[in-house]
Amino acid sequence: MQLAEVFERVVGRDAQVEFLAYDDSRAGPAGADITVNVRSPYAISYLAHAPGPIGLARAYVSGYLDISGDMYTALYRMQSAMGDLNWADKRTLLRGIIRDPLLRAAALTRLEPPPQEVRTERVPLLSGLRHSKRRDAKAISHHYDVSNTFYEWVLGPSMAYTCACFPTEDATLEQAQHHKFDLVARKIGLKPGMRLLDVGCGWGGMVMHAAREYGVKALGVTLSKQQAEWAQKAIAEAGLSELAEVRFMDYRDVSETDFDAVSSIGLTEHIGKGNLAAYFSFLYGKLKPGGRLLNHCITRPDDTQPSIKKDGFINRYVFPDGELEGPGHLISRMHDAGFEVRHEENLREHYAKTLAGWCRNLDAHWDEAVAEVGEGTARVWRLYMAGSQLGFDLNWIQLHQVLGVKLHEDGRSDMPLRPSFEPPFEG
Repeated sequence: MQLAEVFERVVGRDAQVEFLAYDDSRAGPAGADITVNVRSPYAISYLAHAPGPIGLARAYVSGYLDISGDMYTALYRMQSAMGDLNWADKRTLLRGIIRDPLLRAAALTRLEPPPQEVRTERVPLLSGLRHSKRRDAKAISHHYDVSNTFYEWVLGPSMAYTCACFPTEDATLEQAQHHKFDLVARKIGLKPGMRLLDVGCGWGGMVMHAAREYGVKALGVTLSKQQAEWAQKAIAEAGLSELAEVRFMDYRDVSETDFDAVSSIGLTEHIGKGNLAAYFSFLYGKLKPGGRLLNHCITRPDDTQPSIKKDGFINRYVFPDGELEGPGHLISRMHDAGFEVRHEENLREHYAKTLAGWCRNLDAHWDEAVAEVGEGTARVWRLYMAGSQLGFDLNWIQLHQVLGVKLHEDGRSDMPLRPSFEPPFEG
């Protein structure tokens, strides 16, 4: 059975995906805007050993399988076409093509394949206690210390690597990132003269926004050395050094207290379920009475599945040791730490739009990105961002902002009677 025949059995004749294979077989409409090219039997080896997303990811990242056209569209069409097939069906189809000697050698043996044409950028083996300071530093460095230049191309001028908030459907990515930082600032009630702690501050976007727009003295901390160096330079160039600072350090090592507000934008995913109680208690202890915490993080729709897929693509290639919890679990841990939760919202659709912008940016700078970080890393990020966009669109993952306040001893919250940080969205 030729590969093209198997492809049509898997995705159907109407998938609008052209399929090319090393055995010269073809399927699907010629000239389709999406093309899948299986360049080597070793791609089938990956699928045979792991017949699922991780097998497809390995084949693509290693360069044995190519996808031409918009990656999100390709993943969406493949997901839609293969949605009714269970993994037993897929294994049966794979066995149907493992007949020629070359393919059998590649797909059935447990020997390592030959050197890959594109080096696979897998996460290095992490040692030590999960979410210890040393191991967290290595995990964060793997993901964020890729190349500031690479991230400038992907993220755009805001250098914000977290979900934006689009005030309108036609807002640009930069407008949406500015709106996100300002939304956070208004939720935590920033005013001139206040002190802000921003944990997991990235390239300093929230720190600089708070200092520039609100006259707040802001301290940001990150475990990425490259991020801290970039942020400190950007702060100096913006003339904000008297108000803003970014340190290369673990948030657990911050010694200052009595902050008026704390923002955590995209850090909680790295904390670990077992450390959430200590995490929220630590942030609670950094605040003055009446101080507010805004926790912004990726979540999962429910708590019925494991919080981490140890053998999944993202854990193996992108976010080592990352863990996602449901919003209810996070809110409970915040309550247990002493916070009174005053507001919560899901920005799932906003993250899908954010990722679409990042994917367009990467495609626009593809050749430069490959030259900067290598084709393996560029392929990882292309697949990870498009796959994440699909995940948010299909409600496999969500993004929640939760606002909590540290009450005064007499129960005062210093909160307005009704939320004043944003008018209702239309529609």
